[in-house]
Amino acid sequence: MRVLTLAVSLVMVGSASAGVASAAPPKCSDVGGITSGAGPTCVIQATEPAYTMNISFPTDFPNQNSVFDYVKQTRDGFLNVAKMPDSRGMPYELDTTTTQYNSAVPPRGTQTVVFTTYQNVGGAHPQTFYKAFNWDQAYRKPITFENLFREGTAPLPVIFPVIQAELAKQSGLPDPVSPAAGLDPANYQNFAITNDALIFFFSQGELLPESAGAVQVSVPRGPIDPMIA
Repeated sequence: MRVLTLAVSLVMVGSASAGVASAAPPKCSDVGGITSGAGPTCVIQATEPAYTMNISFPTDFPNQNSVFDYVKQTRDGFLNVAKMPDSRGMPYELDTTTTQYNSAVPPRGTQTVVFTTYQNVGGAHPQTFYKAFNWDQAYRKPITFENLFREGTAPLPVIFPVIQAELAKQSGLPDPVSPAAGLDPANYQNFAITNDALIFFFSQGELLPESAGAVQVSVPRGPIDPMIA
């Protein structure tokens, strides 16, 4: 009986492994898009009396499942609002584009794709917001703000003064960001890594008043490189 049980178990494990191996990666058509002739780009477009929607994003970023999930979430959230029977201020608009970055500075080569979304759904002001995905080419895993730096280091006391000074220039306000917000890691989740800098992206209303729009700040890598994991 034990031999029979083992044989059945092996068959079941083999079948499960085959199922995992055969899982197909997401495709552009899965989100209602078409592949553009200009490189590996997926384009989703729709024009209706009530709204227009344009989304474009790369289909070759390593962490494709997360990218496609974000695209679906952005598309579906917009359409759910745009198709409400009592929607006002139409036509609504959604425009999502991407910018890619990379770095080759040890200890890790990286790839980044940053989504920039402009959305107008009839509110007092249109909204612009960011979403960034970073990928560690050496360890083949996502990079977050938390795992970018070595354990026990404190990068924000070095990063925040640069952010504060640059946003003061952009806004014309002295010390526009409170220390509580400027030292909160939750506000630094969207960033891109280059050979020379970390570029931080702040959605509209995230650090500055909504009237200031979406902003980005480049922080030189020199002072923070010793803390990078």
